[in-house]
Amino acid sequence: MLLLMFTLTKEKTRRNNLHAQMPKLLLQVSWSPSDDFSTLDCSPVTTQAECNHLIVKQIEKRDSVLTSKQQIDRLLRPGSSYFNLNPFEVLQIDPDATDIDLKKRFRALSILVHPDKNQDDVERAQQAFEAVDKAYKLLQDQDQKKRALDVIQAGMEYVEHMVKEKKKQLKKEGKSQIVEEDDPEVFKQAVYKQTMKLFAELAIKRKEREAKDMHERKRAREEEIEVAEKAKRDREWQKNFEETRDGRVDSWRTFQAKGKSKEKKNRSFLKPPKVKMEQRE
Repeated sequence: MLLLMFTLTKEKTRRNNLHAQMPKLLLQVSWSPSDDFSTLDCSPVTTQAECNHLIVKQIEKRDSVLTSKQQIDRLLRPGSSYFNLNPFEVLQIDPDATDIDLKKRFRALSILVHPDKNQDDVERAQQAFEAVDKAYKLLQDQDQKKRALDVIQAGMEYVEHMVKEKKKQLKKEGKSQIVEEDDPEVFKQAVYKQTMKLFAELAIKRKEREAKDMHERKRAREEEIEVAEKAKRDREWQKNFEETRDGRVDSWRTFQAKGKSKEKKNRSFLKPPKVKMEQRE
């Protein structure tokens, strides 16, 4: 019980630290607003949200073209343990990408960060390569991939809902309904931040479950050992009891025999006194 309380307290502290550090981590997300996507043709789509999504894809395509050093720096930047929870972010590929595109992207990125290709920074290259490999293997598992897609979809829907609520409030106040998230870059970063928060929260909950399961398994194992040891002690006691049965019986018989002998001996001393004959003169 104490172990479980200690483990859960530790995880709670880690969660609090994460939420305290989250604003700092999010500020470390690099923005590259130099490219102007305002002239992008959104004619194939009909809504502003769909247009934003189209622009986001273009931004992601732009950001995916990095050198080996830049990719290693990206994958190992401060807070990467949380940034890299999103496998699509690690591979810099659209969640809607096909398995073939996913495989091509993995090969291209793994070559860029492979230790053999980065002899001047082998240790960091190995860490980056492991992050890429882990993300790719996760997306090969259909259940894991679906969970990741669900998180990303939830992040997107949350931001879209937030934008809608903002505009509704502005309309109610009679103000302009233009919000900062109308900028594709800002919209992309808002989705990115919300998605990262969701991935981080899920990771923390998973660790808490693992800690609890580990404690339960340990407790169950300790109970099994205790039961086994008790059974062993009972068997040894029974064995010793059986092995010493004859000795106990002999001892009892000897004791009984000695008792009878002593009783007879004591009886021999209980003789009546001799009667003196009265002499007459």
